[in-house]
Amino acid sequence: MAHTSTALAAKPVATTMRAAVIAGSRRTEISEAPIPEPSAHEVRVRIEGCGVCEPNIPVWEGRAWFNYPRDAGAPGREAWGRIDAVGREVKHLAPGDHVTMLSYHAFAEYDLARADEVVRLPDSRKPFPGEALACAMNVFRRAGVQPGQNVAIIGIGFLGALLTQLASFAGARVIAISRRPYALKIARWCGAAETIPMNGHKRVIEEAVELTSGAGYARVIEAIGEQEALDLATELTRERGRLVIAGYHRDGPRQVNMQLWNWRGLDVINAHERDPRFYVAGMREAVDAVASGRLNPAPLYTHTFKLDQIDQAMEMMRRRPDGFLKALIMM
Repeated sequence: MAHTSTALAAKPVATTMRAAVIAGSRRTEISEAPIPEPSAHEVRVRIEGCGVCEPNIPVWEGRAWFNYPRDAGAPGREAWGRIDAVGREVKHLAPGDHVTMLSYHAFAEYDLARADEVVRLPDSRKPFPGEALACAMNVFRRAGVQPGQNVAIIGIGFLGALLTQLASFAGARVIAISRRPYALKIARWCGAAETIPMNGHKRVIEEAVELTSGAGYARVIEAIGEQEALDLATELTRERGRLVIAGYHRDGPRQVNMQLWNWRGLDVINAHERDPRFYVAGMREAVDAVASGRLNPAPLYTHTFKLDQIDQAMEMMRRRPDGFLKALIMM
């Protein structure tokens, strides 16, 4: 293997790469950017693909507090690929390893990651957006779902579908609530015992509670990120139940029915993680869950795009048309 000043590389590479640059509101350009060099404790990964996620959308849409153009490859963070070079202090990873990782500029042909934030994958070409799958594993762990429990999942996007699979496999009775008929169909495929269209607050509550013979739900996972979904989750959670907030609430403050939270003695869990160690642990759990059959994300990757089609991918994620669940950018 050839030596560089800080890294061990599998083979010589070009000095520039193609990378997406968000140049302004809803406008992405494909630029030539320098291929990054890993520091002593980093690895460089040749990206095979990267998922598009909800937190990408505000940056792409544009907000007054963002400066443009954004950094090359940002904000891609759901990547997988093969290690291309390793820093001189990296001992447990090598060029050629198939990995997923925590990184933040993965809408590009290469990205860097800390060696301790990389997880090996089975030697396969299957997509594996590790950060997104880790989110599902972390939410599920914090939900504490038990066999035999009634579990309501509000919002069947990619995350909600994964959580439906995990809860059903764990032996819970899952009731899925979502607006789109397509999403409810997916929920059934993922193991939901019942599905309820989310079209009328009072009617949804009545129908959902009736399915539990009036008992309510031991676990309710809110996976939309809207006030309406949070209100619904509050109403459905039974006394001493657990309300889990998994939705990404990106459009301002929320109000909560604190009186009802108090009266029912609810445990309220904000299941968003920020510590990279928990993401890495979640990625490892996701690798095991897919290998064991507890999790099958492959049918949920409904759309794929090339790097120069990233605006179309973002727009589809924003609109969520019928038949859409998850978009991947494939290199």
